[in-house]
Amino acid sequence: MSGYAPSEAARRSGFSLDTLRYYEKIGLLSGVGRTSGGRRVFTDEDLSWLVLFRCLRDTGMPIAEMCRYAELARAGDHTTDERKALLLRHAERVEEQMRLLQRQYDHLREKIRFYDRL
Repeated sequence: MSGYAPSEAARRSGFSLDTLRYYEKIGLLSGVGRTSGGRRVFTDEDLSWLVLFRCLRDTGMPIAEMCRYAELARAGDHTTDERKALLLRHAERVEEQMRLLQRQYDHLREKIRFYDRL
């Protein structure tokens, strides 16, 4: 079987080997192939999932929601509306977090300007 060794999948995805194992254990990452010797082999499709998981995790999506999204995606095309709704809800939370961070950043910059004037 051709593909990527776990260390290469970890490097390409930015996840640790422990995280890859955890994602596989909880079913977030499903169907990772194995060599005849039992070693995991990641495909391009697995890496595509990992890119998505990186985005979702980095933007604060809870693992339970990530699992729900993956479950829906594996269930087939009839779940596209539910998947879209899940992503829309998450995007709204991300937008609110961005607004909060912008306000906090502006406050920090103002405090720095205060010290510059001293």
